[in-house]
Amino acid sequence: MNLRDGVKSVEIKMSSETMKLSDFVKDKSKSSIDRLESFEDIINIEVGDTGLTRAKTLEREFDIRQLYIKYEGDNPTGTQKDRIAFAQVYDALRRDYDTISLATCGNYGVAVALAANLAGLHCKVFIPESYRTERIKEIEGLNAEIIRLDGSYEHVVRSSSDYAIQYDWYDANPGGANTPLQITAYSQIASEIVEDLGDAPKYCATPVSNGTLLAGIYRGFVTLHKRGKTSRIPKMIAASSTRKNPIIISFKNGLELCEDLDPATIKETIYNEPLINWHSFDGDEALYALRESKGEAFHISDKKMKEMASFVLKKEGLRILPAATAGLIGLLELDRQYNFEPDRFVAILTAKN
Repeated sequence: MNLRDGVKSVEIKMSSETMKLSDFVKDKSKSSIDRLESFEDIINIEVGDTGLTRAKTLEREFDIRQLYIKYEGDNPTGTQKDRIAFAQVYDALRRDYDTISLATCGNYGVAVALAANLAGLHCKVFIPESYRTERIKEIEGLNAEIIRLDGSYEHVVRSSSDYAIQYDWYDANPGGANTPLQITAYSQIASEIVEDLGDAPKYCATPVSNGTLLAGIYRGFVTLHKRGKTSRIPKMIAASSTRKNPIIISFKNGLELCEDLDPATIKETIYNEPLINWHSFDGDEALYALRESKGEAFHISDKKMKEMASFVLKKEGLRILPAATAGLIGLLELDRQYNFEPDRFVAILTAKN
């Protein structure tokens, strides 16, 4: 069934080794150190090390040399969100929390619910009252509790963080106390790219919503460069739904800090929902990454995202959520403007369809 955000529900399958490790993690008679080590083993088995492939068909079609796709759909629930979800559940276990909470419109909720279920933690998932998605069934199937609140996603994030403080739950929300851990988790994507390519690419393009993914990848490249592991830091490309994301608009307006949009101007569709918001929780970090890397930002229409998702399926055989193609489209549009010299270019495709 098609979801409001365009993602299709699929059965989430874990390896038999993961399930055995999960049973051990849930056994509180075992030592904390051994339980943490077992959950770390789960992360190593299931999360990250996603595919980086050269998209030769797209190279020929768009006349660009050495275009690589980093496909985050290889993660357990089909999106990059698994990286931060599992990292935060590990942190919650380490700090002896018994409950983890967050606000979501779908994908992130499934990711945290899965990780919490494997760890034996209670999971509270706050969802805007007006939002409807089949991913709720997945979240509930993973033993998480759904809590509906009035207001927009941004309002629900703040309210759920308040609940976390009140009830001493681990707060897994963007922009909250544990955001630095999210940025660190996403920085691993940069390490994986460099490991596969042998160096950093000329450009690295990502879709943006809250900005955490872009900020994390940039931070990863900076760290690698400072350690002498790369010869350069890539120029970052941010792309999102046309005039519906504060990061893109703030960058184009030359602002140093991310400026909120008027919520009344934000209209969501099944194609743009994963990208839009009136407040980007890690927008300042993302703007910094764009400025420091001398990057670029792009508005992308629903039509272009839908067409690119179909094109990538036809030419590369990857089922990509339309919103996940925004960074790739931005990279190709920049190439049309500047006619890149041959180099290496990476586009992060964040979610399968």
